[in-house]
Amino acid sequence: MEQLAMQFPEWTRVAEVELVYKTKVKASERPKVTSSKDIYNILRQVWDENKIDMLEEFKVIFLNRANRVIGVYDASSGGITGTVADPRLILAAAIKSLAVSVVLAHNHPSGNLTPSKADEDLTRKISEAAKYHDIWVIDHIIITSEGYYSFADEGLL
Repeated sequence: MEQLAMQFPEWTRVAEVELVYKTKVKASERPKVTSSKDIYNILRQVWDENKIDMLEEFKVIFLNRANRVIGVYDASSGGITGTVADPRLILAAAIKSLAVSVVLAHNHPSGNLTPSKADEDLTRKISEAAKYHDIWVIDHIIITSEGYYSFADEGLL
């Protein structure tokens, strides 16, 4: 096998991506999600107050089978009017963290809670891709410093 490896240049070898999950928090101590209000409260705890009205960010909450939070993934940080969330990175992190379901979330610095067509398309795209891995997108929350919009509550999921 080593001879075979020597025949090919270093750049041809597949790089390994490693996502490490270590916790010191017992499952019973993790927040449980039962409603969009629970999600909003969790997001407000982890969102940087100095950025919520300044630039758009995209986060993903990973949940276990009991709807307890496994972790929060900072998927992207963008500019004043948008950010790019890569579905492949989101799904890779969800799979590696053994999430059963996820909640997508991003903020609108403008204060407008109405989802854009791009927001709806991205939600649909991630939701469809996640289903192939038996991971369920249970909500997509748009937050501002003054409130939130839930795709699930509005029947968009």
